[in-house]
Amino acid sequence: MDVDFLNAKILIIDDEQANILLLEDILDNEGYTQFKSLQDSRHALETYKQFRPDLVLLDLNMPHYDGFQVMEQLQEVEKDSYAPILVLTAQADRNTRLRALAKGARDYIAKPFDITEVSQRISNMLEIRLLHNQVRDQNLILEEKVRLRTHELNETQQEAVLRLGRAAEYRDNETGMHVIRMSRLSARLAKEINLTDEECQLMLQASPMHDVGKIGIPDEILLKPGKLNEEEWVIMRKHPEIGSEILSGSNSAIMQMAESIALTHQERWDGSGYPRGLKGEEIPLAGRIVAICDVFDALTSKRYYKEAYSVEKSMQIIEQGSGKDFEPILVDAFKRILPEMIRIVQELPDDETENVLKVYRKNASTS
Repeated sequence: MDVDFLNAKILIIDDEQANILLLEDILDNEGYTQFKSLQDSRHALETYKQFRPDLVLLDLNMPHYDGFQVMEQLQEVEKDSYAPILVLTAQADRNTRLRALAKGARDYIAKPFDITEVSQRISNMLEIRLLHNQVRDQNLILEEKVRLRTHELNETQQEAVLRLGRAAEYRDNETGMHVIRMSRLSARLAKEINLTDEECQLMLQASPMHDVGKIGIPDEILLKPGKLNEEEWVIMRKHPEIGSEILSGSNSAIMQMAESIALTHQERWDGSGYPRGLKGEEIPLAGRIVAICDVFDALTSKRYYKEAYSVEKSMQIIEQGSGKDFEPILVDAFKRILPEMIRIVQELPDDETENVLKVYRKNASTS
């Protein structure tokens, strides 16, 4: 018999001392090293929890709690597995055996004991239990590997998302931390209006790609220092549809939300936005959230064509746009958490020496 068998934990529960001594002798002679005995069934549950046996030798006819009641208690402990119970009974009738099996027993031994039969049934039960444990442990290892791999893939996806968003910002002379600030602002506003943690996390991860469509805008228009003429504006206003096309067709929840945001973040509450002139709640909520946060960060940040506006002036512009450019409920929510929004902007200043990806990873893991 191999070491795993001999080191298996065996718990004997029987109110008769003679039966316990006989079973202990059998186990000792077979070479088992870890077994424990119990006469009072009232302590069965607690002993089982502490000892965590690989096999229970359980008498049916006992005072206080009989074997059926003990089995019910043990099944409550083993909700995700099963209690490894070998029933000991002097009642050989069919109904008793069937009832015991129905309550969770895996096998039974008739009293008086046949030593050879006891040894063989214990061996058979332990073989099944130890194989079960091996499969269970292997499944846990596989689940952990899958969890770690999924985490790695999510991190890779988030990094790709950020880099894609940053690529669009660099093309537009936005070389600071705009996409990171804006994504944090969007996630915080989403939380304020009671979106779920999962939805807030999606906002954080998807919103950096809102302007990815600018990759498809010609440099002479995107980088023009002066005002755009009407023809140039027609081309510039195509960037939401370009971004949506770049991000379309994915099964990823992040990419699906990013596609929606890219397409709708330039829509306006009164229907005056582009590219589709959506109005009110026709605009997806994620697009409505990003619209406010994008504008707030743009207003409070220095650009090549303007100095940074004060928070007061920026909020005045946003409040003037309530009901026109922005959903009033979202403007009110933004105002409620304005001190936090200011702190987000101040904590992530435009600085080329900062490690943008490090900040983003920290941001994603703590949100």
